[in-house]
Amino acid sequence: MAERPETRVLTGPDLKAFYKALANPVRRDILSYLGEHGEANSTSVAKALGESTGTTSYHLRKLADLKLIAEIEERSSGRERWWKSLMTDIFTPPGLEMTADEREAARKIGALKMTQDLSLVVKAYTGYDTSAGWNQIYRSRQWMTKDQAAAFAEEYQALLRKYMTEPGDRPTGARRMAVRLVMLPDEDASSALPEGDARQQGSPPG
Repeated sequence: MAERPETRVLTGPDLKAFYKALANPVRRDILSYLGEHGEANSTSVAKALGESTGTTSYHLRKLADLKLIAEIEERSSGRERWWKSLMTDIFTPPGLEMTADEREAARKIGALKMTQDLSLVVKAYTGYDTSAGWNQIYRSRQWMTKDQAAAFAEEYQALLRKYMTEPGDRPTGARRMAVRLVMLPDEDASSALPEGDARQQGSPPG
């Protein structure tokens, strides 16, 4: 199990900088590559992504400025610089005071995440029958107080940390898993569908 990642709370200005960084697909690909391999130099990143070393070096430095990755100084020499992914628990607290453009940046970051998450959900359902048990789908609808919801989220984060590994550390037979949790008050009766997990129902739930 990996050490507990550093907790980082984003401010309004942080959100603007993060959106500028994450809106660039090359930077998203770099983050994904380092998250999978743990450590890499600009040459190996460039080769993997099909980009020039000049391009990847520029984007690596920009990601380091945001403290999303860090240079491995003891491995770097001359123009060959090595980088590693940073394990950081990044979040934006509710009720954060933001200017109009900062709030717009937060909305756009949310839209980027939502696009990715929707794609993952579609893949989970469409590939459920052929996933040999890798795709897990659970849905639930129940009553909670705000304190209970907060406690549930804390326990969920603790469970994720239990199975977390260092970037680049892949146990034998492991596959990179996409895991998401969304909790919100759902008081629209018309949205009710059968709950439960896909295995209990025999096919992906509606």
